[in-house]
Amino acid sequence: MQLFHSPTSPFARKVMACAIAHDLDKQIKTVISNPHESPADLLAANPLSKIPCLITDDGMALFDSPVICEYLDSLGGAVPLFPRPGGGRWKALKQQALADGILEAALIRRGEAGRPPDAARLAVIARQQAAMDRSLDELERDLPQKGLDIGTISVVCALGYLDLRFPADDWRIGRPQLAAWFVAASEHPALARTAPPRAA
Repeated sequence: MQLFHSPTSPFARKVMACAIAHDLDKQIKTVISNPHESPADLLAANPLSKIPCLITDDGMALFDSPVICEYLDSLGGAVPLFPRPGGGRWKALKQQALADGILEAALIRRGEAGRPPDAARLAVIARQQAAMDRSLDELERDLPQKGLDIGTISVVCALGYLDLRFPADDWRIGRPQLAAWFVAASEHPALARTAPPRAA
């Protein structure tokens, strides 16, 4: 298998964490790709020019991270990261969606912050920050499960990205339960091995 990715992409990290959890990482060749430059090989696989994008052994291109993670979860005999239908499954999927939403808001905020400020851009940044704050507060009230599932992986990847890109914000303030949960969950080998570089 081949994975188009970026070393700092939290969505790519999520995919690699799932691969490691299922002992599939050695079967994946990673290809660093900059989707903002729309390289020809990435476009041939994903017309959206987004990463991560996985090419399966039979040549199928899969994107984005929820689809790739569920595909990897279907391989091998490890404990499923996507729980069977029931309350645990819906909680895990909800938390995956919440974590992905935090990341999408963070990416928009980061992109807008790099442009000349004006009232419209500042409003967009404020709206995204408010969405991130509300979502983090929701996670403080309703922590992910202690075991490894797609919700746990997604939330750890989102919080790790906030540490990387917005260290001055310190999402831990006022969220002691989430902070403690993050420390414990990050020790899982699949998440420890994929941790992003420390912010400079």
